[in-house]
Formats: sequence, structure tokens, C-alpha cells
Amino acid sequence: MAVVEVPVGRSRWSLTVRDAVLIPPPAIRSDHVVDARGAVVSALERPIRFESFRRAITPDDRIALVIDESLPHLPQLIAGILEYLATAGIPPSAVTAISPAGSSQHWVNDLPETMADLQTEVHQPSDRKRLSYLAATKEGRRIYLNRTLVDAEQIIVLTGRGYDALLGYAGADGAIYPALADSDTVRSLVPKLSPQTSPDGDWPTHSEAAEVAWLLGSPFFVQVIEGPGDEVTEVMAGLSETIADGTARLNARWKSSVREPADTVVVTLSGDPARHDFAALARAAACGARAVKTDGTVIVLSEAEPELGGAVDVLRRSDEPPEAVKTLFRERPADASAAVQWAWAAGRARLYLASEIRPTTVEEMFATPLSGPRDVQRLLEAPGRILIIPDAHKSWVAVT
Repeated sequence: MAVVEVPVGRSRWSLTVRDAVLIPPPAIRSDHVVDARGAVVSALERPIRFESFRRAITPDDRIALVIDESLPHLPQLIAGILEYLATAGIPPSAVTAISPAGSSQHWVNDLPETMADLQTEVHQPSDRKRLSYLAATKEGRRIYLNRTLVDAEQIIVLTGRGYDALLGYAGADGAIYPALADSDTVRSLVPKLSPQTSPDGDWPTHSEAAEVAWLLGSPFFVQVIEGPGDEVTEVMAGLSETIADGTARLNARWKSSVREPADTVVVTLSGDPARHDFAALARAAACGARAVKTDGTVIVLSEAEPELGGAVDVLRRSDEPPEAVKTLFRERPADASAAVQWAWAAGRARLYLASEIRPTTVEEMFATPLSGPRDVQRLLEAPGRILIIPDAHKSWVAVT
């Protein structure tokens, strides 16, 4: 028997697994943890294949700073960018931080008082007065984006990198499009969600996102690679051509494979549970579902109590996961991505969830609620081979 400690939220759970059925987990890569604020300043001063960013800006520039609010140490990262811009003569008052639709901008109160003049904006995808026509793509799609973004002299995109059911790879140019597009565009893309497809496959929406970034001019991307929990292991900066560098660093840390699917896959989310929204739970479930046998078991372990949006209501009023996916594709709610991934995972495997979500609600989401390690231990006593994936919401694990 082997005792395995797995990180769950801010805790560690000890699980006992029979040695003979434990599939070796993906290789654990060593992480060099960095100071977020210092790392972002260094990245801007020494971008990849580009001169110091300060040489590309002037004191009169209006800066649009696109914020990825899923990032750890977000106030420190933003403070590092504002600190760097100040050395180039650009005060916080000349910078507008743009958050995705629905944001509460919780990070604002954690910024230093010297940065209180930072302008903030929450994207309003259904307000035509807050949108601006950019151009038409090669395929003829008319692109409407956040007006502040289009009007800015310089755009900085502060973004994490990850895996995405619409783009293949999340972050970078995907933080611009479709994240800051109009609501009609966002809803039109829902049927293109594909949780089972490799991130290296053909992703038309990602190609469209790259074209939109090009139409904007030369956005400057600050890409953050996460480590386990709430750690940051690397920050890099550069123009659009460096997006591929961020993808490569992401894959080096979080992409792996196993030789065979498991009968049971345990996936965990570690770090601050406040950062684990339903989208994170869904990504973890989908990661486990890709590595499990058909009709196997996926156990999602978290300490999260996320808000559940309108798309989850579709899950709760559907009888079966395939029916939920069809309804999501027909109704096209803006937050459909997480619900589609969850429903796909529930249609492929038996889902179990440890969380702070009400048990009756979990049951309405095609899953069985778990109350703690003892419940999990009973499931691990079933016959079959077991795979454990820590931080599965950041991972891509394929069966080769």
C-alpha cells in the first residue's frame, strides 16, 4: 500500500492506494518560484526578441491594460507594470485596466496608495456605446471590441496561459478576442467549444484571435506561467510573436501523457479556493475525463465554493449530460464554456465532487457530492488502476 498526499485547496489529504493499481503520475517538473512584482518589471525591461519596452512608449501615451483576473498575485503583477510605466513618465492616471465582463475588480483595494489614480473599467459586451468597430476579418466577421482598448495608443495584455475548450490555448491573444468582443460574437462561438480536442489541433477561433490581435496593431503581451498552488514560476513579455514561447513554457510545465487510461482518476485543485471558480472545476473534471476509461470514475477534489452562473442552470434542469450540451449549444449563454466541459466530463465518466457547493446542487450537476477524505478513500478501494493529477485545472494529460 502507498500513502499519497495530495494538495486540495490549502490542505493536504492523505490517501492510501494499492501500489499495484497506482499509475505513475505525469512527471513532476521542478519549479523556480519568482517574486511576481519583480519578475514583471524584469520581463518588461528585457522582453523576448525586443528592446526595452520603455523605448516603445512615450509619456503622452494612453495605455489600455487588459487584466486576466484568474492570475495569482494579481495586485503585485499590476503594481509591477504600473511601477515600470512610471519610470517611462506614464502615471497610473494614464492607464485604464480593463477587466472581463462580470468582474468585481477585487484586486483594486490591494494596490499601493500611490497607484490609486489607476483608471478601471469592466467590459460591457452588450453596451454598443462601450464598443468600437475594429475591422472585418478575412472570413468577413465584423469585429467589435472594447472601445477603450481600440482607442488606446498602447495595449498591454497581462495574461496567464492555460488550456481552453474554444481556443486550444487560453490567454495571450485570447484575452483580447473573444474575451473583449461584443456579446453577439461571444454567443455565436459557443457551438465551437470542444473539450476533447487536443490544444494543438485546428482551432479556427484561435486563428481568428491572432488575426484580431494583428488588426489592433502591436499589443504587448506579458505572459505568466503558474506553478503549483498560487505560485508564479515565470513571467515573459514581448509582441505577438512571443505567444508561441508562452505556449511552449506552458506545455513544458503542465502538459504530459500516460500510456493507458485509468479506471479512476483523482484530480485536485490546490491553492487559494477563492481563485477556483466553476470554470476551474470544469477544467479539472475535463482533464480527468480525458485520462479515464469510458464510464470510469473521475473524482474532483477542491475546497471551492464558486458562484454558479446561468449556464449551470442548464445543467440542473437537464436530465442527461448530452441533453445539457445540446441545450447549451442552442441557448448559447455567455458562460457556456465551463458548463459544456463539465457536461462532457459527466457524459464520459462517473463524476464525484468534493467542494463547498451545496450537495443537492452537486447532484443536479450530474455528480455525487463527497464530504472529505473518507469518502474518497472508499472510492479508491474499488478494483482498477488509479491516476492522481494535482492541479488538474491547469493541466493537459493525454493518453498515448
